[in-house]
Amino acid sequence: MSRVQHPDDARASAVDGVERRVLVPPERGSELALDQLRLEPGAPLELHDELHDTLLFVHDGGGRVAGEQVEGRMGVLLPAGGKSRLEAGTQGLSCVRATLGADTDLHAPMGDTERLVALAHVEPGQATGARSFQLLYGPHNGSTRGTLFVGYIPSGRAPWHYHLYDEIVWILDGEGRLRLGDEIEALEPGAAFRLRPREVHIVETTAIGRELVVLGLFTPAGSPSAAYLPADVAETSAISG
Repeated sequence: MSRVQHPDDARASAVDGVERRVLVPPERGSELALDQLRLEPGAPLELHDELHDTLLFVHDGGGRVAGEQVEGRMGVLLPAGGKSRLEAGTQGLSCVRATLGADTDLHAPMGDTERLVALAHVEPGQATGARSFQLLYGPHNGSTRGTLFVGYIPSGRAPWHYHLYDEIVWILDGEGRLRLGDEIEALEPGAAFRLRPREVHIVETTAIGRELVVLGLFTPAGSPSAAYLPADVAETSAISG
């Protein structure tokens, strides 16, 4: 069964100038879900969820949220129970919306809440090998249920590895593939998939000289650089090193 959801194949609905495509639906045992939103110019969307924290990543167009300007690539945080209004500008607005349920583990807060975070203003961090990331949201700025980041995957294959967290990945730029066991699936902008805790995998770029850029959301909150090697891979790495 295919793990990757491609946007053209996703279940879609449209109401009052807002198109919604379900990319990663809720599933038993997970508190994460992801959908894609496209707002026509001037279209409004009321944001309110009593049970879930909501994280938006605006990737095209612009507008306003809670009266503040949104443009370029930006993250937006709305904690559970909060109310806000997203309104598209003259060019419309496209974003992905992630939700984190109430049963997720809560990390101790480590800083003040930031409603908006511009990707261009986030310092990069180092992940495994030559991979890097920019941390949009986490306990440092108000997201105590999960971490939202943009990751950069250069050419070259990473080893098989896994994470301890539950994760959803959405492709922002570039082309690549997801390896899960014997299955290989193509990745292109707009595609999304779920990675369960301890699920051994590889995500890699297939374009020579071009990075694969991904948006990742995971819970419990932590560092995107926390990757673990299966015993056989770790043993091989130790011998070759």
